[in-house]
Amino acid sequence: MPRKNDGSLGNVLASMDRVKAEARAAVMESLLKGATHIAVTARTFAPVDSGDLRDSIEVTPPGTHTPPFSQPGGSRVAGETEVIITAGNEDVRYAHLQEYGTSNTEAQPFFWPAYRLNAQKVKRNAANLFKRRIKKAWKGQQ
Repeated sequence: MPRKNDGSLGNVLASMDRVKAEARAAVMESLLKGATHIAVTARTFAPVDSGDLRDSIEVTPPGTHTPPFSQPGGSRVAGETEVIITAGNEDVRYAHLQEYGTSNTEAQPFFWPAYRLNAQKVKRNAANLFKRRIKKAWKGQQ
């Protein structure tokens, strides 16, 4: 059971340690939730012939590899505070052509409309989650 916060240096330092740990957890939770929400919307917007493009949209959490040949940039490891949404894989190499079009085909955007539709909501939700979790951590609540 945490001691009563009497304002001593020890209690302040303990609160700061809790806030630091909770801040990292809150950021990662909100990044994963937001990226998943955007990916679900992008799957909904993706043009469907066979469903391969829709099924290739993935969220890559920190420390893991994106799928080979995915857009943007192919396979790479997500940083420790980075979540990556990709489309495409070794079998679906045309996600960027679908999004932007070519000289012979019209663009059928799915990713950027999903991002624009959800970006503000994701940012608001992340800020609210962050504030709630930090307040609880400062007070010593779990």
